[in-house]
Amino acid sequence: MPIKVFKPTSPGRRDMSGQTFEEITRTRPERRLTVGLRKQAGRNVRGKITVRHRGGGHKRRYRYIDFKRDKHGVPARVASIEYDPNRSARIALLVYADGEKRYIIAPLNLKVGDQVMSGPDADIRPGNALPLASIPLGTQIHNIELQEGRGAQVVRSAGTSAQLLSRDHPRYALVRLPSGEERYIPHGCMATIGQVGNVEHGNVKLGKAGRKRHLGIRPTVRGSAMNPNDHPHGGGEGRSPIGLPGPKTPWGQPALGRRTRRNKATDKFIFRRRSKKRR
Repeated sequence: MPIKVFKPTSPGRRDMSGQTFEEITRTRPERRLTVGLRKQAGRNVRGKITVRHRGGGHKRRYRYIDFKRDKHGVPARVASIEYDPNRSARIALLVYADGEKRYIIAPLNLKVGDQVMSGPDADIRPGNALPLASIPLGTQIHNIELQEGRGAQVVRSAGTSAQLLSRDHPRYALVRLPSGEERYIPHGCMATIGQVGNVEHGNVKLGKAGRKRHLGIRPTVRGSAMNPNDHPHGGGEGRSPIGLPGPKTPWGQPALGRRTRRNKATDKFIFRRRSKKRR
């Protein structure tokens, strides 16, 4: 999908770019597959801000996406390719042979009228979903489950894809994720063939602060511009350096270079970390 560049008719338009939406074939979603989405503004059930810099943004409706792809053996036709405001990827509306409709993440080169299917007997074609045990080695995949039947959890954003490396283990397949991490995933987990579409998403330049606010992202203030009682980087005469052993968060925790992963229960599934360090 090409990127369109705007003429510099104003400071906000200078260096701004956007998407052409050529692949979009329908502007209104399937109403029965949507639900109203209430804004949280980064707050939890107690009303406390747990994710900073969230709030505002355009009103949205959530589209129910079929991440499980559990309708095995029933062919489906791609009825439309649609925009989803809740994710970077495009979504495709499938109409199954029995009349049921579902949304899926639209892979690259999937077009209206194509036929897709899920199940161990499906063909190796973009959009088809199969267990890892039925996918040839070296195939590009996305929308991957980590636990059987739970639904896809990784490799769902625009332009991403993983690669199936091996099945030497009797229970697990080795998959290389987009980050470079190599991870063991059970053979029965479902994955979709191909690469996620909208590959040019990362090349879009917002150009002005207003587009960031439309996405529901509020401004971020530098810690060095604050007072010492508000941030560890604050205070000092003039523009002062950080003065501490490494950047800190507002709560004094190391902000760069520190591993934040604490899920020891799944460490055994990581064969090689992103740093290429052997586990």
